[in-house]
Amino acid sequence: MSEESYQNIGKNIKKRMKELGLKQGDLADKLGFTRQTIGSWVKEDNPAIPDSTQLPRIAEALGTTVGWLYNGVTTPDWLIREKMFDEEHMFTRLKTIAIQKHLSQFFEALSYAKEKHAGVYRDPNLYLGSEAKEKVPYILHPLMMACHAHALGIRDDEVLTSIMLHDVCEDCNVKPEELPFSENVQKIVALLTKDQAHKHDPGYDDEYYAAIKLNPKAAIVKAFDRCNNVSTMAGSFEPDKLAAYITETEKYGYDLFDFIKEHYLEYNDAIYVIKYQVMSTIETIKCLQKRSAVVMLSEAK
Repeated sequence: MSEESYQNIGKNIKKRMKELGLKQGDLADKLGFTRQTIGSWVKEDNPAIPDSTQLPRIAEALGTTVGWLYNGVTTPDWLIREKMFDEEHMFTRLKTIAIQKHLSQFFEALSYAKEKHAGVYRDPNLYLGSEAKEKVPYILHPLMMACHAHALGIRDDEVLTSIMLHDVCEDCNVKPEELPFSENVQKIVALLTKDQAHKHDPGYDDEYYAAIKLNPKAAIVKAFDRCNNVSTMAGSFEPDKLAAYITETEKYGYDLFDFIKEHYLEYNDAIYVIKYQVMSTIETIKCLQKRSAVVMLSEAK
């Protein structure tokens, strides 16, 4: 987005301040900034550009939306839900499923993962007001994946167990061979766990995904993992990270989905829904970004 496009933000901040009868010092006090900072945003020539991560706070302080700050157009003030599903409800539901279907490892993995991920949180939503933000327990991620997998017909004990454990080694300082689960589960989790010391090496991702594709259970767990991350990334990823994740998904994720569809027929129905959800989410985000860029460009002319 061009610098000319961002100049609209300063103009709209100034306009809204006038509507509310706010002086620069008033807004500075609300935001915890200096009066000089506010003045730099609203000056006529070469205004400073507020950090994009601060725009939700600025909009909240002015009683408007980020969209209005960009283009002066009021957008619906929809409620952004930080938690898509309730943690305890999902946990209880999955425990019940594990008991009813005699999934012994999955039953144990639910409590094990919850214990290991205790006190660990996911990135907060960037677009919630400061008062509405709350920490999002990391355990929600594997719980949502497991609910998704079960809803799509996955009943395999090792797959559901690996879903719950797929981030334990990477995030909780546990080695795959130390997991108190079967050797097959340990192998699946080992394939899914990135080597933190080498994950940025050239060619690492190629080797990582190639190894996962050779194990059908690791492959489908990775597909659910990518689907859940794509489904929630718009609220918590900065623009650069969002673009990079989309690029990575289009390179490796789509290839993985197609490989599963072609080679692992037992997951044919599940991978169809996963691919549909991932592609539709990504294409929606791309269209909205392009539309926003076009609007900003036209406003700047």
